[in-house]
Amino acid sequence: MKAIVQAQYGSPEVLQLKDVEKPTPLANQVLVNVRASSLNKGNVVLLRGKPFLVRLAFGLTKPKFTVPGGDVAGVIEAIGKDVQKFKVGDEVFADLSASGWGAFAEYVSVPENEVVVKPANLSFEEAAAVPMAGLTALQGLKKGNIKRGDKVLINGASGGVGTFAVQIAKAYGAFVTAICSTRNVDLVHSLGADEVIDYTGEDITDHEEQYDLIIAVNGYYPLSVYKRALRPNGRYVMIGGSDNQLNKAMLFALFAPLHSMAGKKKMTNLMQKASQADLEELRKLIEVEKVKPIIDASYKLSDIQNAFHYLEEGHAMGKVVISV
Repeated sequence: MKAIVQAQYGSPEVLQLKDVEKPTPLANQVLVNVRASSLNKGNVVLLRGKPFLVRLAFGLTKPKFTVPGGDVAGVIEAIGKDVQKFKVGDEVFADLSASGWGAFAEYVSVPENEVVVKPANLSFEEAAAVPMAGLTALQGLKKGNIKRGDKVLINGASGGVGTFAVQIAKAYGAFVTAICSTRNVDLVHSLGADEVIDYTGEDITDHEEQYDLIIAVNGYYPLSVYKRALRPNGRYVMIGGSDNQLNKAMLFALFAPLHSMAGKKKMTNLMQKASQADLEELRKLIEVEKVKPIIDASYKLSDIQNAFHYLEEGHAMGKVVISV
């Protein structure tokens, strides 16, 4: 089968399309004929091996997993002898970040407890845009203890995670204020945001408004600014960003409790985790049309280098997907 192979850390040019052995599912796995995948910031981190600390978990001198890709949507072609919930021919999607990655390929074996039936109203490309970004948004809002009626501020609202966060927050009954650039204002409004702050013309540091929950998908404002923008019992959740922001996130994980101890405001960060239950919740929200994936661009598997270059430019509205 064809697969993208990464033998070393570096630029997108280290990603090579090669012939590799087709996997055979273990007893608890299903073999998925991959129809589509998508790119996330986590894929860039594992491509570059930066921040360096990520190599402690994913390979110090070279990648631990040679076929990258965490998001997958496709059709089950074979099942292991212990699989009970799925059958050959089922259309599914999954987040592979906990089980060895491997979505940038024609086939991948996936544990049964990570697979969810694909939303009936999505194409394979649309479904592949959901898992990691959608789970990050959902888990960030849950970690922030979102409640109906909350005033929620989402920074980075037009990216892969942000577009999901706006829609999920609205589905939970929140009043959503979103931060994005001028070119994305209409998109974010169309996703249900009640208010949109155009950061090219406005500065959140000048706003006196306060929020119950702040989701910082791009955490480039100082913590002091976010803390000031929180209500007395407010919650702040930081979710990744640039290499510099990821380094700050690691430090933030150490010092956020100190910020929280200074009062009732809670400051924390999020590391997204694969979750079948959370992905099932996303599927239900999608099928009742409360959430939809936003796709900026689609690339063929053979053109994955250009897909990564485009994602790294930082201007994608929603997700960049890979058609296999």
